[in-house]
Amino acid sequence: MRKVAIYGKGGIGKSTTTQNTVAALAEMGKKVMVVGCDPKADSTRLLLGGLAQKTVLDTLREEGEEVELDLIRRTGYGGTLCTESGGPEPGVGCAGRGIITSINMLEQLGAYDADQNLDYVFYDVLGDVVCGGFAMPIRDGKAEEIYIVVSGEMMAMYAANNICKGIVKFAEAGKVRLGGLICNSRKVDRELDLIQALADKLGTQLIHFVPRDNDVQRAEINRKTVIDWNPACPQADEYRKLSKAIDGNTNFVIPKPLKIEELEALLLEHGLLN
Repeated sequence: MRKVAIYGKGGIGKSTTTQNTVAALAEMGKKVMVVGCDPKADSTRLLLGGLAQKTVLDTLREEGEEVELDLIRRTGYGGTLCTESGGPEPGVGCAGRGIITSINMLEQLGAYDADQNLDYVFYDVLGDVVCGGFAMPIRDGKAEEIYIVVSGEMMAMYAANNICKGIVKFAEAGKVRLGGLICNSRKVDRELDLIQALADKLGTQLIHFVPRDNDVQRAEINRKTVIDWNPACPQADEYRKLSKAIDGNTNFVIPKPLKIEELEALLLEHGLLN
């Protein structure tokens, strides 16, 4: 079982990228479980056809500690298994602890056991937070492969660099490694060259460049992944390429984060700060 976490700046399209990639893996015949690690609980809705899944924390608040696995995990597109950690009541408690509680509960209920026959577990993690509960997937060895969703925008690159600093810290004591950057294009000038250069500086790879396409939004309006909504469209093939690149990936590294001056120099070199 491969344990994957997807990180990236808030609003970069991380959850959309994760769900479309998982849908492509399911189409390939892979059995995948997705654990949403965002209090918004929107990490699985496209796989579930727009269903607002009850979160682990909501279930525990309503049902108490004695819950069955089926209460906190639903089956979605292609047999994917979907769980949302959820968060505390607004203004109360730490959302990061919801991730810790959820993963511990899934373990206790046997969600990761060998008889589940999982090929992958994907953790879709809130924004670029790499501390506390949000770092649990990489801190406690729940995830060993990290992919960072990024674009050619400065703050998205800054967030990716920060996440790499977190990976370095936890890699020293465990197996966590960076599998590559996923560019979710925002049509920034020279974006492909820029993210390729960033990947080179970090010592990793650009595992796929996902072009910007309105079919992604059209599929979301229909509460589906692109592959589920229109499997013949070009954008569906882009997610198939991404999923195959991840499935065949063997290039896992401890990244080499840049200093802020180096990151700014990279942007200047590509004419984005002029």
